[in-house]
Amino acid sequence: MTTLAEILGQTTPIEGGFVGAIPTDWMQGRTSYGGLSAALALHAAQQCEPDLPPLRSAQVSFIGPLAGEVRVTATKLRRGRTAAFIQADVVSDAGLGLRATFVFMADQPSVVDFDQRPPVDRRPPEPGTKLWSGPEGFFAQNFEFFDMKEPEIGPAELLRWGRMKAFEGIDPMVHVMAIADGMPPAAIRLFGQQMGPISSLTWIVNLLTPTPSTTDGWWLLRAQSDYARNGCSSQSMALWNADGQLIAEGMQSVAIFA
Repeated sequence: MTTLAEILGQTTPIEGGFVGAIPTDWMQGRTSYGGLSAALALHAAQQCEPDLPPLRSAQVSFIGPLAGEVRVTATKLRRGRTAAFIQADVVSDAGLGLRATFVFMADQPSVVDFDQRPPVDRRPPEPGTKLWSGPEGFFAQNFEFFDMKEPEIGPAELLRWGRMKAFEGIDPMVHVMAIADGMPPAAIRLFGQQMGPISSLTWIVNLLTPTPSTTDGWWLLRAQSDYARNGCSSQSMALWNADGQLIAEGMQSVAIFA
């Protein structure tokens, strides 16, 4: 198993970014696990400008397959008084595989103070709970998961606790990007007996706190699709920490090849 900290620590600096490698144990099929690719892009973006404020939003496009050696570069699009927009690309021998736009912005004084997020009263698995992990040669071997199977979970909804087996020494925002994509698209539950390929196309993540943190590495992940038709699905996503605090919200566009 290759840890995320090891992947980031073994990169070679180049102008505008770095060269790194995607180990085979972080692959999902013929491409890199999306959370890893996005984490690499964010790592490059964080080095693009000095004294960046916290990450506020990420817009990620999964353009093509990524494997083996990758070149990760970042470019400042604009930096104003309150926000910085930085674009990052991840390229392999197959060409451009991922492009992301990251928005960094510190908290601002505001007369608006509104929060209608429903409370979450779920706790991480107790010690000794049977967890599952992926097989060798598949990205999930780097994680531990516990899937929720409650009756009220919808027909195209996934809810699971997840954590990386090795999460120490990772920037908190990079940690969130790496874990937040840690489940398949929710529309996979609609396949029934006729399984087929399914792939994320785009991913939007909005961070709701400048200092994401959790206990023992545990995060609660949720994905729910309300529409899946003509080979496309749109899903909402959310990420809570171990104390039930909502850390991030997102959306994905998903292609269904079945």
